[in-house]
Amino acid sequence: MPFIANTDSDREEMLREIGVSSFDDLIADIPHELRLKKPLDLPPALAEPAVQQLMEQLASANSSTATHVSYLGGGAYDHYMPPAIKTIVSRSEFYTAYTPYQAEVSQGTLQAIYEYQSIICRLYSMDTANASLYDGATALAEAVAMAMAVTGRERVIIAGKLHPNSLHVLKTFIEARGDRAVVQNTLQSGVCDVGELEKKVDDSVAAVIVQQPNFYGCLEDVTAIGEIARNSGALFIVSADPVSLGILEAPGSYGADIAVGEGQPLGSALNFGGPYLGIFAVKRDYVRKIPGRLVGMTKDKDGEDGFILTLQTREQHIRREKATSNICTNQALNALQAVVYLSLLGKQGLREVAELSLQKSHYLSEKITDLPGYSLKYDQPFFREFVVETPVPASEVVEKMLDQGILAGYDLSTVGDEGLLIAVTEKRTKEQLDDFVRKLGAVS
Repeated sequence: MPFIANTDSDREEMLREIGVSSFDDLIADIPHELRLKKPLDLPPALAEPAVQQLMEQLASANSSTATHVSYLGGGAYDHYMPPAIKTIVSRSEFYTAYTPYQAEVSQGTLQAIYEYQSIICRLYSMDTANASLYDGATALAEAVAMAMAVTGRERVIIAGKLHPNSLHVLKTFIEARGDRAVVQNTLQSGVCDVGELEKKVDDSVAAVIVQQPNFYGCLEDVTAIGEIARNSGALFIVSADPVSLGILEAPGSYGADIAVGEGQPLGSALNFGGPYLGIFAVKRDYVRKIPGRLVGMTKDKDGEDGFILTLQTREQHIRREKATSNICTNQALNALQAVVYLSLLGKQGLREVAELSLQKSHYLSEKITDLPGYSLKYDQPFFREFVVETPVPASEVVEKMLDQGILAGYDLSTVGDEGLLIAVTEKRTKEQLDDFVRKLGAVS
């Protein structure tokens, strides 16, 4: 342990206290074949300027939105981040605050969380939101666990196309609980086959899940799906993209019992995959079953507003068997970024971002389908992204477009599907869109 300032006698004393005689005994559960049996093959030490130069050289090997025009989507999107977001959240009182265990000395952090909860409730038209979860996938899994606890049922039906990563996380959660497997509903032309869904949903189903827009960018018939869920007594879970709610109906307005989402588009950078932000909101009926933190506002002895953690349903605060979940923290900094982003944009600004994303994605889809060999895979209304069938394998398109300075989209063959999933945000200019079309034509 060369980077920890412990002497040999310090380590021996710690091992004795733990109850083992050696470090090898301490890690006995790690298979021998997985252990490193030789010193790390590290180069000689460098001076600080040389280290900085090396790090910059390695970083420059990445293809990012700083070097390429991005049409990647599938849950993480290249939206514009006003510089004020970084300025505000980089303040030391925000940037270094981890978790408000001592509410009386964490009023600023608690107020920021309370503002976040309030904004999410308004955006999703729900009664209560928690302080956030790790990301959209884990928020969905927690929603299903909550639905099972509320209904006492085991089966889960997915209506339409769910993000494959969310599906994997959900199955992992379900299998760990020992419950029955998730059932994927039959697709028809890229969306839920409502007739087939109705046949599958009965009084054994704990929850019906729909992603809106779905993984392909297509819009689902959420009203019909919600009605089927309610008729069976199942909870209706909606995983809704937050930017889409600038123009689409909010989950609470069409009867969602639980609304979740991936909050990355609300002011969080792509960051090569995280950290992101899990949105979680419920109807008032289920407020005592909500996982994670919940911040409330109260009055102190002088009648002044104060903020406090409330309805403690976490195992850190109550007996483990009484806890709704073992989720013990939240993405406070990303939640704050969402608050700042939405505050800067306002209601009209979010609507403009959604409208521009919608308009530009449809403009691009029309231009691409005019190219020989290219066509839309699904003839459905869509928001911000769409699937294109390509004349050569999508992987080949992606590889060749990289050399042209373009991240062409999500190759669906990586998740066992076919086609190229292309996303367009408000950042893309008409010149960039037309250039993309020209280069796609050359690739084919």
